[in-house]
Amino acid sequence: MTLHVRDHGPHVAIITMDNQAKRNALSRDDLRDLGELWLRLQDGPHRCLILTGAGEQSFCAGADLSGDLSAGPELSEMIHKGLLKYGAYRKPIIAAVNGDCAGGGVELLLSTDIRAAAPEARFGLPEVRWGVYPFGGAALRLRQQISHVHAMELILSGQLIDAAEAARITLINRVLPRPELMPWAIGMAETIAANSPMAVQAVKEQVSATDDALNRPREELEQVLGDRVRASPDFTEGVAAFQAKRPANFD
Repeated sequence: MTLHVRDHGPHVAIITMDNQAKRNALSRDDLRDLGELWLRLQDGPHRCLILTGAGEQSFCAGADLSGDLSAGPELSEMIHKGLLKYGAYRKPIIAAVNGDCAGGGVELLLSTDIRAAAPEARFGLPEVRWGVYPFGGAALRLRQQISHVHAMELILSGQLIDAAEAARITLINRVLPRPELMPWAIGMAETIAANSPMAVQAVKEQVSATDDALNRPREELEQVLGDRVRASPDFTEGVAAFQAKRPANFD
Protein backbone atom coordinates (compact mmCIF):
# COMPACT_ATOMS: atom_id res chain seq x y z
CA MET A 1 0.00 0.00 0.00
CA THR A 2 1.04 3.56 -0.70
CA LEU A 3 0.19 6.15 1.94
CA HIS A 4 -0.18 9.49 0.19
CA VAL A 5 0.10 12.57 2.41
CA ARG A 6 -0.99 15.88 0.92
CA ASP A 7 -1.03 19.25 2.64
CA HIS A 8 -4.14 21.37 2.31
CA GLY A 9 -2.93 24.73 3.46
CA PRO A 10 -0.54 25.06 6.40
CA HIS A 11 -2.57 23.20 9.02
CA VAL A 12 -4.41 20.27 7.38
CA ALA A 13 -2.95 16.98 6.11
CA ILE A 14 -4.91 14.52 3.95
CA ILE A 15 -3.82 10.87 4.24
CA THR A 16 -4.99 8.55 1.46
CA MET A 17 -4.62 4.77 1.75
CA ASP A 18 -3.95 3.44 -1.76
CA ASN A 19 -3.97 -0.28 -2.51
CA GLN A 20 -6.98 -0.44 -4.77
CA ALA A 21 -6.16 -3.88 -6.16
CA LYS A 22 -6.78 -5.25 -2.65
CA ARG A 23 -9.53 -2.78 -1.72
CA ASN A 24 -7.06 -0.81 0.43
CA ALA A 25 -6.53 -3.80 2.73
CA LEU A 26 -3.74 -3.49 5.30
CA SER A 27 -0.74 -5.84 5.34
CA ARG A 28 1.68 -6.04 8.26
CA ASP A 29 4.06 -3.69 6.49
CA ASP A 30 1.17 -1.26 5.94
CA LEU A 31 0.31 -1.31 9.64
CA ARG A 32 3.93 -0.55 10.50
CA ASP A 33 4.10 2.26 7.95
CA LEU A 34 0.79 3.70 9.13
CA GLY A 35 1.96 3.64 12.74
CA GLU A 36 5.15 5.48 11.83
CA LEU A 37 3.13 8.01 9.84
CA TRP A 38 0.82 8.75 12.79
CA LEU A 39 3.85 9.47 14.97
CA ARG A 40 5.39 11.81 12.40
CA LEU A 41 2.15 13.69 11.91
CA GLN A 42 1.59 14.05 15.65
CA ASP A 43 4.93 15.83 15.95
CA GLY A 44 4.42 17.90 12.79
CA PRO A 45 2.82 21.30 12.20
CA HIS A 46 -0.62 20.07 11.16
CA ARG A 47 -3.56 20.89 13.39
CA CYS A 48 -6.04 18.41 11.91
CA LEU A 49 -5.74 15.22 9.85
CA ILE A 50 -8.10 13.75 7.24
CA LEU A 51 -8.06 10.01 6.51
CA THR A 52 -9.59 8.53 3.35
CA GLY A 53 -9.10 5.72 0.84
CA ALA A 54 -8.19 5.78 -2.81
CA GLY A 55 -10.84 5.08 -5.43
CA GLU A 56 -14.57 4.63 -4.98
CA GLN A 57 -14.76 0.97 -3.96
CA SER A 58 -13.18 0.86 -0.51
CA PHE A 59 -12.06 3.02 2.37
CA CYS A 60 -10.26 0.04 3.90
CA ALA A 61 -11.22 -3.64 3.62
CA GLY A 62 -9.34 -4.57 6.79
CA ALA A 63 -6.45 -7.00 7.15
CA ASP A 64 -4.85 -8.55 4.09
CA LEU A 65 -5.46 -12.27 4.77
CA SER A 66 -3.37 -13.30 1.79
CA GLY A 67 -0.15 -12.44 3.61
CA ASP A 68 1.65 -13.65 6.75
CA LEU A 69 -0.94 -14.90 9.26
CA SER A 70 1.38 -15.78 12.14
CA ALA A 71 0.86 -13.99 15.44
CA GLY A 72 3.08 -12.69 18.19
CA PRO A 73 4.20 -9.58 20.07
CA GLU A 74 5.45 -7.93 16.87
CA LEU A 75 2.01 -8.17 15.23
CA SER A 76 0.30 -6.84 18.35
CA GLU A 77 2.64 -3.84 18.38
CA MET A 78 1.94 -3.14 14.70
CA ILE A 79 -1.81 -3.29 15.29
CA HIS A 80 -1.57 -1.00 18.32
CA LYS A 81 0.38 1.65 16.45
CA GLY A 82 -1.18 1.38 13.00
CA LEU A 83 -4.77 1.43 14.21
CA LEU A 84 -4.06 3.86 17.08
CA LYS A 85 -5.60 1.15 19.21
CA TYR A 86 -4.22 2.42 22.50
CA GLY A 87 -2.22 5.39 23.71
CA ALA A 88 -2.78 9.13 23.90
CA TYR A 89 -2.80 10.98 20.56
CA ARG A 90 -2.98 14.75 20.20
CA LYS A 91 -4.11 15.45 16.64
CA PRO A 92 -7.82 15.24 15.74
CA ILE A 93 -8.63 12.94 12.82
CA ILE A 94 -11.55 13.24 10.40
CA ALA A 95 -12.58 10.21 8.32
CA ALA A 96 -13.93 10.69 4.80
CA VAL A 97 -15.24 7.19 4.09
CA ASN A 98 -15.22 6.89 0.32
CA GLY A 99 -16.25 3.21 0.10
CA ASP A 100 -16.56 -0.05 2.01
CA CYS A 101 -15.12 -0.07 5.51
CA ALA A 102 -14.77 -3.56 6.99
CA GLY A 103 -12.90 -5.46 9.69
CA GLY A 104 -9.69 -3.60 10.45
CA GLY A 105 -11.09 -0.72 8.43
CA VAL A 106 -13.83 -0.25 11.04
CA GLU A 107 -11.25 -0.63 13.80
CA LEU A 108 -9.16 2.08 12.13
CA LEU A 109 -12.31 4.19 11.83
CA LEU A 110 -12.77 3.90 15.61
CA SER A 111 -9.54 5.86 16.09
CA THR A 112 -10.98 8.84 14.21
CA ASP A 113 -13.03 11.60 15.81
CA ILE A 114 -15.50 12.88 13.21
CA ARG A 115 -16.76 10.78 10.30
CA ALA A 116 -18.79 11.06 7.13
CA ALA A 117 -19.37 8.58 4.33
CA ALA A 118 -20.52 8.40 0.74
CA PRO A 119 -23.96 6.76 0.35
CA GLU A 120 -22.45 3.68 -1.31
CA ALA A 121 -20.15 2.88 1.62
CA ARG A 122 -20.85 -0.22 3.67
CA PHE A 123 -19.61 -1.03 7.16
CA GLY A 124 -19.08 -4.30 8.99
CA LEU A 125 -16.93 -6.58 11.11
CA PRO A 126 -16.90 -9.89 9.22
CA GLU A 127 -14.10 -11.50 11.26
CA VAL A 128 -16.33 -14.08 12.97
CA ARG A 129 -17.50 -15.30 9.57
CA TRP A 130 -13.92 -16.39 8.89
CA GLY A 131 -12.94 -17.73 12.32
CA VAL A 132 -10.94 -14.62 13.21
CA TYR A 133 -10.98 -12.63 16.44
CA PRO A 134 -11.30 -8.82 15.89
CA PHE A 135 -7.79 -8.06 17.16
CA GLY A 136 -7.99 -4.38 16.25
CA GLY A 137 -9.99 -3.54 19.37
CA ALA A 138 -13.57 -3.63 18.09
CA ALA A 139 -14.74 -5.84 20.95
CA LEU A 140 -13.72 -3.05 23.32
CA ARG A 141 -13.96 0.26 21.51
CA LEU A 142 -17.10 -0.24 19.41
CA ARG A 143 -19.25 -0.72 22.53
CA GLN A 144 -17.82 2.51 23.94
CA GLN A 145 -18.70 4.50 20.84
CA ILE A 146 -22.15 3.14 19.92
CA SER A 147 -24.80 1.29 21.90
CA HIS A 148 -24.23 -2.23 23.17
CA VAL A 149 -26.95 -3.80 21.05
CA HIS A 150 -25.80 -2.21 17.80
CA ALA A 151 -22.16 -3.06 18.54
CA MET A 152 -22.95 -6.68 19.30
CA GLU A 153 -25.12 -7.03 16.20
CA LEU A 154 -22.25 -5.82 14.02
CA ILE A 155 -19.58 -7.94 15.73
CA LEU A 156 -21.54 -11.19 16.15
CA SER A 157 -23.46 -11.25 12.86
CA GLY A 158 -20.52 -10.34 10.63
CA GLN A 159 -22.99 -8.58 8.33
CA LEU A 160 -22.49 -5.33 6.47
CA ILE A 161 -24.71 -2.28 6.97
CA ASP A 162 -25.15 0.65 4.62
CA ALA A 163 -24.06 4.22 5.29
CA ALA A 164 -27.54 5.37 6.27
CA GLU A 165 -27.72 2.69 8.97
CA ALA A 166 -24.19 3.52 10.12
CA ALA A 167 -25.31 7.12 10.63
CA ARG A 168 -28.49 6.03 12.42
CA ILE A 169 -26.52 4.02 14.99
CA THR A 170 -23.98 6.89 15.29
CA LEU A 171 -21.00 5.01 13.91
CA ILE A 172 -20.59 7.99 11.56
CA ASN A 173 -21.79 11.58 11.78
CA ARG A 174 -23.46 11.90 8.40
CA VAL A 175 -23.91 10.62 4.85
CA LEU A 176 -22.98 12.97 2.02
CA PRO A 177 -23.11 12.75 -1.77
CA ARG A 178 -19.71 11.62 -3.00
CA PRO A 179 -18.79 15.00 -4.58
CA GLU A 180 -19.45 16.70 -1.23
CA LEU A 181 -17.51 14.27 0.95
CA MET A 182 -13.97 15.63 0.71
CA PRO A 183 -15.05 19.31 0.63
CA TRP A 184 -16.99 18.66 3.85
CA ALA A 185 -13.96 16.95 5.45
CA ILE A 186 -11.68 19.82 4.45
CA GLY A 187 -14.16 22.41 5.70
CA MET A 188 -14.48 20.63 9.05
CA ALA A 189 -10.71 20.29 9.34
CA GLU A 190 -10.25 24.00 8.60
CA THR A 191 -12.86 24.86 11.22
CA ILE A 192 -10.99 22.81 13.81
CA ALA A 193 -7.62 24.18 12.69
CA ALA A 194 -8.87 27.76 13.19
CA ASN A 195 -9.40 27.05 16.89
CA SER A 196 -6.70 27.15 19.54
CA PRO A 197 -4.31 24.28 18.71
CA MET A 198 -3.27 24.01 22.36
CA ALA A 199 -6.89 23.63 23.49
CA VAL A 200 -7.90 21.28 20.66
CA GLN A 201 -4.92 19.00 21.18
CA ALA A 202 -5.42 18.98 24.95
CA VAL A 203 -9.01 17.82 24.48
CA LYS A 204 -7.98 15.11 22.01
CA GLU A 205 -5.18 13.94 24.29
CA GLN A 206 -7.51 13.70 27.27
CA VAL A 207 -10.12 11.71 25.34
CA SER A 208 -7.58 9.30 23.84
CA ALA A 209 -5.73 8.94 27.14
CA THR A 210 -9.01 8.08 28.89
CA ASP A 211 -9.75 5.43 26.27
CA ASP A 212 -6.26 4.06 26.78
CA ALA A 213 -6.73 3.88 30.56
CA LEU A 214 -9.99 1.99 30.12
CA ASN A 215 -8.82 -0.48 27.50
CA ARG A 216 -5.16 -1.21 28.07
CA PRO A 217 -5.80 -3.32 31.22
CA ARG A 218 -8.03 -5.55 29.08
CA GLU A 219 -5.36 -6.14 26.46
CA GLU A 220 -4.01 -9.26 28.16
CA LEU A 221 -7.39 -10.99 27.98
CA GLU A 222 -7.90 -9.84 24.39
CA GLN A 223 -4.55 -11.37 23.46
CA VAL A 224 -5.43 -14.65 25.21
CA LEU A 225 -8.81 -14.84 23.48
CA GLY A 226 -7.37 -13.92 20.11
CA ASP A 227 -4.63 -16.56 20.43
CA ARG A 228 -7.24 -19.15 21.42
CA VAL A 229 -9.26 -18.46 18.30
CA ARG A 230 -6.15 -18.42 16.10
CA ALA A 231 -5.07 -21.84 17.41
CA SER A 232 -8.47 -23.41 16.71
CA PRO A 233 -9.69 -25.38 13.67
CA ASP A 234 -12.17 -22.57 13.08
CA PHE A 235 -9.33 -20.22 12.17
CA THR A 236 -7.79 -22.71 9.75
CA GLU A 237 -11.12 -23.35 8.06
CA GLY A 238 -12.18 -19.72 8.02
CA VAL A 239 -9.00 -18.41 6.44
CA ALA A 240 -8.99 -21.25 3.89
CA ALA A 241 -12.60 -20.44 3.01
CA PHE A 242 -11.85 -16.73 2.69
CA GLN A 243 -8.90 -17.35 0.41
CA ALA A 244 -10.92 -19.83 -1.70
CA LYS A 245 -13.86 -17.39 -1.82
CA ARG A 246 -16.27 -20.01 -0.48
CA PRO A 247 -18.52 -20.16 2.61
CA ALA A 248 -16.79 -21.42 5.72
CA ASN A 249 -17.99 -24.69 7.24
CA PHE A 250 -17.72 -24.73 11.02
CA ASP A 251 -19.66 -27.98 11.57
